[in-house]
Amino acid sequence: MKSILFYLCLIIITFSSCSKDDDAKSTTQINSNVKSGTWRITRYIDSQVDETSNFAGYNFTFQSNGIVYATKGGVTYTGSWSITDSNSNDDSQDDLDFNLYFDLTNDFEDLNDDWDFISQSANKIELLDVSGGSGETDYLTFEKN
Repeated sequence: MKSILFYLCLIIITFSSCSKDDDAKSTTQINSNVKSGTWRITRYIDSQVDETSNFAGYNFTFQSNGIVYATKGGVTYTGSWSITDSNSNDDSQDDLDFNLYFDLTNDFEDLNDDWDFISQSANKIELLDVSGGSGETDYLTFEKN
């Protein structure tokens, strides 16, 4: 009986540690992808309204220090970004948030949120947010230039 409990505990510890390692690898990979190159918004749906054109021509660069620059022509807006784990009790990639914040009162303030990942790759990041009040879903997609 003791040996069964021992092996059961060993299995639980093994799977728990793999989950944390996988989560750390996912975060590291996403960070690496985001900080590489410049990005553009190819989809922004706000409460079922397509507002992608509000960000046409802007190039986004995500810096290692948590600063994001959105540049179009001679205009540059500065914001902050990070990737956090929204649920420390569960190390699933589904709990990773892509946080954006621009201290502005224009279209960029609509991007301020803790976005959930739909998918991510070296060239495309698809995000969503379900509004707390209305329950509407917003979508944000970045693609590498």
